[in-house]
Amino acid sequence: MKSSIQFLLSMIIFGTIGLVVRFIEISSSKIAFLSSCIGCIFLLFVFLRQRKRFSTDKIKRSAAILFFSAIALAGNWIFLYQSYDYTSLANATLGYYFAPVFVMMLSPFVLKEPLSLKKIACICVALIGMVFIIGNGFNASEKRDLVGILFGLMAASFYAALMLINKFIKGFDRLELTIVQLSLTALILLPYVLATEGIDFLSIPRASIPFILLLGIVNTGIGFWLYFSGMENMKGQSIAMLSYVDPFVAIIISSVLLLEPLTILQVIGGFLLLGSTFASEIHFKRN
Repeated sequence: MKSSIQFLLSMIIFGTIGLVVRFIEISSSKIAFLSSCIGCIFLLFVFLRQRKRFSTDKIKRSAAILFFSAIALAGNWIFLYQSYDYTSLANATLGYYFAPVFVMMLSPFVLKEPLSLKKIACICVALIGMVFIIGNGFNASEKRDLVGILFGLMAASFYAALMLINKFIKGFDRLELTIVQLSLTALILLPYVLATEGIDFLSIPRASIPFILLLGIVNTGIGFWLYFSGMENMKGQSIAMLSYVDPFVAIIISSVLLLEPLTILQVIGGFLLLGSTFASEIHFKRN
């Protein structure tokens, strides 16, 4: 029960990321850099408090694949945060939740896993749902929404790459792996941020500072901590079911708190997309 509550809380925390990012008035790359740094420091503190040690030999042996996973994580965050700037939280989240579809489509090529008829059907339904979601974006007045959804899909593609890459990373404690990936992500983003805009902390708007700390400590640090703590004693099916609390929270925040418009066609598309990815992960036992 404790594990389920921890995992549920992590999903609620992840679902509020878009709301927090809305109050941060700096570029998406700088947000990703700062959240990686702050989240890494927090999780490192938790890791050391648990008297754990880093597997330096494993890190050295897996250096190349860890580097590519960090690139995927960096791209995931940059495009997701950029998506929030262009469209509603609901649209950005639904675009981002196309990631499981990308994983299903790439699994036969990357993981050599055959596609079942069920998964092929789920992919088709998800694609129809995405067409419904982006339908409004083709109107002249809604081009910005379309760009935002496309940024969400780019974030989803990077997240799908991260999920597939992580399949090849073996023998790591999950908390340890997250700390390594966050630290590498920060190192990868540092030269890019320095080259494009520099890191002048004095230029960060004062009103944004509390939300940057909130994003780094709560949404990244505490969120990942609860996520991995909860996963340890949960079954895969329970994890799959509770994972959909994240988009549900984001959509509620978008429509109820921020009063962002969501058309009936987009609602139908959201149900088709989330319902199909949910169905692809749930396995029913026959009596």
